Amino acid sequence: MGEVSRGARALVVCPDIRGQRHDLDTEARLEEACGLALAIGIEVAEAFVLPVRDVRPGTLFGAGQVENIAIKCEQNEAELVVVDGALSAIQQRNLEEKLARKVIDRTGLILEIFGERAATAEGRLQVELAHLDYQQSRLVRSWTHLERQRGGFGFLGGPGETQIEADRRMIRQRMGRLRKELEQVRKTRALHRERRGRAPWPVIALVGYTNAGKSTLFNRLTGAEVMAEDLLFATLDPTMRAISLPGVEKAILSDTVGFISDLPTQLVAAFRATLEEVTGADIILHVRDIANPASAAQKVQVLEVLADLGVIDGEGGDSQIPILEVWNKWDLLPAERAEDLGVLADQDESVVAISAATGEGVDHLLDVLGRMLTGKARVCEFVLPASEGRRIAWLHAHGDVLEEVDAGQGEHGPLRRLVVRLNPKELGQFESL
Repeated sequence: MGEVSRGARALVVCPDIRGQRHDLDTEARLEEACGLALAIGIEVAEAFVLPVRDVRPGTLFGAGQVENIAIKCEQNEAELVVVDGALSAIQQRNLEEKLARKVIDRTGLILEIFGERAATAEGRLQVELAHLDYQQSRLVRSWTHLERQRGGFGFLGGPGETQIEADRRMIRQRMGRLRKELEQVRKTRALHRERRGRAPWPVIALVGYTNAGKSTLFNRLTGAEVMAEDLLFATLDPTMRAISLPGVEKAILSDTVGFISDLPTQLVAAFRATLEEVTGADIILHVRDIANPASAAQKVQVLEVLADLGVIDGEGGDSQIPILEVWNKWDLLPAERAEDLGVLADQDESVVAISAATGEGVDHLLDVLGRMLTGKARVCEFVLPASEGRRIAWLHAHGDVLEEVDAGQGEHGPLRRLVVRLNPKELGQFESL
């Protein structure tokens, strides 16, 4: 990150525009905006909601409101203003001139976070593509006070080349190259997914709203069980790990990017492929921060994205893939609320209450996952020529062989009779061998 970076003091302003609908209420939006700023090390000096009756095309806010923001910047010695909404290029430029400070909007802030978090080749390409798309509309020549060398993603800092001097043609060429690279990465990922589809291990995908505790749970479940020798997955993605479950020798746990309300459109497109991992999962773990007052609204957001990916039927709400809700941060609930929710969790088989931070309920979660993965298994009987060693070995490796005996002579030699417990996925794989 660049000049105005970690440790920068910022004012967070959440515009409440009359007639504009949001998924979260204003207070929850303000809290989320502060959380986003803190996520990349910005120091929030003050945060407030500003009602906007009529949107001003030049500045979004009225003249008096802009003056008040300037006064608060002086009082708080803030060098950065974060506006939790979408600013046009003109609005951003005018606000920067009037406030004599760097101004960053919600899209810019989320891109900055994604840019810092992008750990995979695909993630980095996606962020850069979204960043260029965003930057394209912001090539305003009169930004002379910002024309300086930058390093990072380009909002609080930026790519080493001076972004403002790069013309639209260069950006379009770069975007074209990025799209080609992304297409290649997607094909590779599809191949990896296909190979995993043929592999014996089920995939469990973690999804959830940002800050629901997915990564904490991921780290707790994978702990010391990272399998360095498992080369097939070692190079795939740092957010995939092998774990063992009751009755399941090995499963792959996959972490995904956190969901967020009012995700800017160019980011939805850019991060679509990251979530494609979810569509190939055997089970989806929906991690919820149950202690958050906005938990119900956040759940709606997550389900909408899953419906958009085709995992859930948008109209009927039926899921193609089993979804297990994990009510996390149980340790942060007041006793009375925990008691009420505990009754609900006990009555609902699709819910498990845990605390990823303390480990409470995690063993129960593993048991439930094990049962979900083995519950549909059925006992099958096969009579195979003894010469088909590869198929017999496959059954031993992937199924639970209950019995194996000689079955006399066949047309082409001795036969073996095997009684094996297989789940539907394994049975399908065996039949396609």
